[in-house]
Amino acid sequence: MSQAPPADAPPIHDLIGIGFGPSNVAMAIALSEHNARVGGRETVTAHFFERQPRFGWHRGMLIDDATMQVSFLKDLVTMRNPASDYSFLCYLQSQGRLVDFVNGKSLFPLRVEFHDYFEWAAARVDDLVSYGHEVVAVRPVVHDGVVEYVDVTARSGSETVVHRARNLVIGTGLRPRMPEGVQQTDRIWHNSDLLTRVDALGDAQPSRFVVVGAGQSAAENVSYLHRRFPEAEVCAVFSRYGYSPADDSSFANRIFDPDAVGDYFTAPEETKRKLLDYHGNTNYSVVDIDLIDDLYRQSYREQVLGTRRLRFLNVSRLAEVVETPDKVRTTVESLVTGEKTALDADVLVYATGYRTADTLGLLGEVEKHCRRDDAGRVRVERDYRVTTDPELRCGIYLQGGTEHTHGITSSLLSNTAVRVGEILTSILDHRREPDSDRRRNTSDEFSTPL
Repeated sequence: MSQAPPADAPPIHDLIGIGFGPSNVAMAIALSEHNARVGGRETVTAHFFERQPRFGWHRGMLIDDATMQVSFLKDLVTMRNPASDYSFLCYLQSQGRLVDFVNGKSLFPLRVEFHDYFEWAAARVDDLVSYGHEVVAVRPVVHDGVVEYVDVTARSGSETVVHRARNLVIGTGLRPRMPEGVQQTDRIWHNSDLLTRVDALGDAQPSRFVVVGAGQSAAENVSYLHRRFPEAEVCAVFSRYGYSPADDSSFANRIFDPDAVGDYFTAPEETKRKLLDYHGNTNYSVVDIDLIDDLYRQSYREQVLGTRRLRFLNVSRLAEVVETPDKVRTTVESLVTGEKTALDADVLVYATGYRTADTLGLLGEVEKHCRRDDAGRVRVERDYRVTTDPELRCGIYLQGGTEHTHGITSSLLSNTAVRVGEILTSILDHRREPDSDRRRNTSDEFSTPL
């Protein structure tokens, strides 16, 4: 382990953020607003590292007519601070579109517009972020047997920088999920790269696409490819009988309320499992009803006209995939009859969702101080702070990877604004705590069975 900090130790930040997607942009805004309001000794110093060269959020899925599945009021700030000038409405005003948006009578902006809002907000706090810097190491700084700080090493090309932090906020986002053993190639895509991959086709005119998946992204992919390539056949493969509609009714949406996070956190494990089962159809493998209806109408229209390009292979699975130099040979198996159908495609698109990034994978030696439950999952407190051994006093906070403790909103925008406010409050509370109280409270925490 590292020893006591040398005299030439790097400057100490109250907070270092790893990743600068929407969650940590919201974090940067929250602390900037806090600093502007209080200043002086209450100022929170921070820096963020982002491996992308500029801000970007699912750029490959910014289909021109795709809309958000969350109200614009659940932006980066409004649920925490309705008076913030970092809100989506303030963004609209700055773009001269506020009146036009209001006249549209919609709660759900275009996804490309919301991405532009994110970029606008990120640009206003870009003095706090180093783009093009990938965090490659986190090392504990030990003094008298206690880890009060960690050194964060980030690399940009041949340049390496080290920053020291009292707290880490990890917001590394999600990673595309591919079936086991399947690698992305020029002909086998994940939907997260859809637009980039389509652009790379240039003047090529594929004759058939196969899209695997039954969720919102899968349906959007099918609709977009069908429209973008008017001569191509688009085959949707999924194990359900049809696309399932998302439950966005008023009562069901309460699962995303800030108070629902606290309810979920304190609930018994059996109740947590039931809540996920009951309300998974608000978010997982479901599709907006308008898009479902539109795809059905297109399919029926083609059936009437005898020009079928849109095919739905339901209650089926992809049994085999073999890539050749000029095709992807797929075999689709019916889950009812076992009958197998061969489909040669120019492109195979997996809309198979995302997995949470390894939230603790960057922590190196620090990870061994992080507590896990009997199922091997990281233990996280209500304030999103990882439960740690007493000797680790540096706070580690997670923005994502906490569905098992905090519920469905773990990786969604719905609760981002409130979550970053709770993390900031926790950081401030721990900083104000006398050292003796902090030591006692940390020890007491582990004297109680979990």
